[in-house]
Amino acid sequence: MRPITHPTIRRSAARRHSGRGRRWAAALGVGALVVAGGGGLATPAQAMVTASVPVDFPTHCIPPDIAGIPPIDGTTKAEITVDNAVPEVGDTVTVTYTVVQPAAGNPVDLPLPADIMTPTGRVTVGGAQTASVTVTGPKKNAPVPGKGAFPSFSMTGTFTVTAPGSITLSPGDYNIHTSYIMELDTPCTVTDPPAPVSETIIATDGGGQVNERSILLGAASGAAGDAVTVTGSKFTPGAAVTLAGRAGDRQTADTATVTADATGGFSGRITVDDPATTGIVAYEGDAWDATKGAGPQAYTVTGGGEVPDGSQRLHTSVRAGTLSMVQDGDTVDLSAVDFGRGGASRGSLRTVTVEDYRGGPAGWSLTGKVTDFTGPGGAVIDASALRWTPACATKPGSPSTCAAGSAGPVGSAGATLASTPNATATGGEFTVDARLALEVPAYTAPGAYSAVLTLTLT
Repeated sequence: MRPITHPTIRRSAARRHSGRGRRWAAALGVGALVVAGGGGLATPAQAMVTASVPVDFPTHCIPPDIAGIPPIDGTTKAEITVDNAVPEVGDTVTVTYTVVQPAAGNPVDLPLPADIMTPTGRVTVGGAQTASVTVTGPKKNAPVPGKGAFPSFSMTGTFTVTAPGSITLSPGDYNIHTSYIMELDTPCTVTDPPAPVSETIIATDGGGQVNERSILLGAASGAAGDAVTVTGSKFTPGAAVTLAGRAGDRQTADTATVTADATGGFSGRITVDDPATTGIVAYEGDAWDATKGAGPQAYTVTGGGEVPDGSQRLHTSVRAGTLSMVQDGDTVDLSAVDFGRGGASRGSLRTVTVEDYRGGPAGWSLTGKVTDFTGPGGAVIDASALRWTPACATKPGSPSTCAAGSAGPVGSAGATLASTPNATATGGEFTVDARLALEVPAYTAPGAYSAVLTLTLT
């Protein structure tokens, strides 16, 4: 009885493969307000509320000097949404300013990596009350190719309702700060302010005492060590007012004191050193009191402070790499089985090393599929007869953790060998293996059989 000689699996790919795609599809959602009743009658204020709408307006953007190009006059598409469209006087309303389509883009040929853009801006409040709301966004963006369009982004801020009636919200000026190799700004201003109204809210009189104190910042962002101007109104005349930085709900060590004039107004400056700062408040008394204060107005620390005399500022960068794989061979020899007995022809996949050096939020997936095994005289062992038991190990220190695919048939349709999930920060090195077993029918014609197992990394 002659044994069937070792079946051979040949790998069809080159020793190194670049990732053919990324599974990351980042999208910044644009909300729409819907007012619905649960069977009851809507109030007059609710009946007048309408959903926010995106608006287009001409914008004048000034690229950084290093770009060496003139100002850009284009069109911005933006939308304003709120967390409460029917507030009472005294309520705090959170405003989200989404720039759906910026007027400016990357002005240079150098691609910009992910998560280096910090947007700031203002929302114009009109109608029953007037104000300018400072809004800021997170340092998060998709990669931008050279000379490519800037992606959509969202910014948030808050204001206190001080008067009943119809209050309109319009997009205002915005700035895109990039922290890559150097700190650069692309400010965009509304060419013919105000921009069209994107959202209207209806405020009702809550009947309580209203704190009308308000503040306005001279800038929505700055480097650590920069001083920002804070202008206040409707504070107690002659009162000592504390200006303070906030990191979330916590007050930072950055403070300054000013005195309100006879009208309750003031203008002062506070130096912001804490890089965790998210906003600035002003208040009367020894500690923050929402009934005797104003804010927080959003503020973001974007970079370092001034370079002291005799010092030198050092800049470096971390370049995003690629997603690739390396395998330690392209041939697998499975064990022989006997004619008339058949059974499992076993072996092990040649180890695959996956290297994810992209530095973004995208995970990866390594899949495989196999052809039929062909032998002498056109004999065939079906692709579905090959099964694998995957294994995956993660190199210590890698941001991602590798997960092995399920044990089972590979087949011509394919199966997952290993993967990592999408996350805020991903990457690392991973080794992937699998035990292989080809179920050979008992009376398969003797001879050598081979198939091609193709691995795809995305």
